[in-house]
Amino acid sequence: MPSITGESVLISGGAFSMGSAVELDHGPVHRVSISSFYIDKHQITNAQYLEFCEETGHRLPEFWNREGFRCGPDYPTHPVVGVSWQDATQFAAWRDNRLPTEAEWEYAARGGLEGLDYPNADTLEPTDGNYTRSRLGGPVAVGAYPPNGFGLYDMQGNVVEWVADYYAPDYYASSPSVDPQGPSSGKFRVIRGGGWHSGPYCIRVFFRNARPPNWVDFNVGFRCAGDV
Repeated sequence: MPSITGESVLISGGAFSMGSAVELDHGPVHRVSISSFYIDKHQITNAQYLEFCEETGHRLPEFWNREGFRCGPDYPTHPVVGVSWQDATQFAAWRDNRLPTEAEWEYAARGGLEGLDYPNADTLEPTDGNYTRSRLGGPVAVGAYPPNGFGLYDMQGNVVEWVADYYAPDYYASSPSVDPQGPSSGKFRVIRGGGWHSGPYCIRVFFRNARPPNWVDFNVGFRCAGDV
């Protein structure tokens, strides 16, 4: 299993077709150009988040030390869950990072491939990622499944990930074609990627969902990004 020292990957800028024509807020498909950026290889782990809490006095996650969610010091290499968007952004700032934008996240998750439903293929099997059909009952250690084409792990499953953007169902119809940052305001923040408690429908690489920024969930974590 790869190490989880918080290393990030430089994603070279480029253009890709974002979204899907299959449903409502996933379209229209539109061409987006992304500037180069860094993104974590792995989802933020319990050990990393605990270090943040100990150094800053930040509160521990909602489900800390609750066995069923594998969230706590006994599971140092598992992804942290029970953190809000606000918690995630504070952790990222502590690390001199930020959350990825929704467009950056999808560009990174696709791993250089175009038009597929999942990061590595058009189908999803239990050996590809941790989701409901894997029947594992909770998160697993990060990096347990094959990476995508950019060397990023768990871009399909394990935990859903907060991204930076406000959510609007019609945003793609007016989204800028270069480095979109999401709507300027809103009630919800976008989550991406699907998790251990998600079905294959919700793990598709273009699938969008959203929650209030103070929401905490046993299926939701995050990873960080950074500017070049």
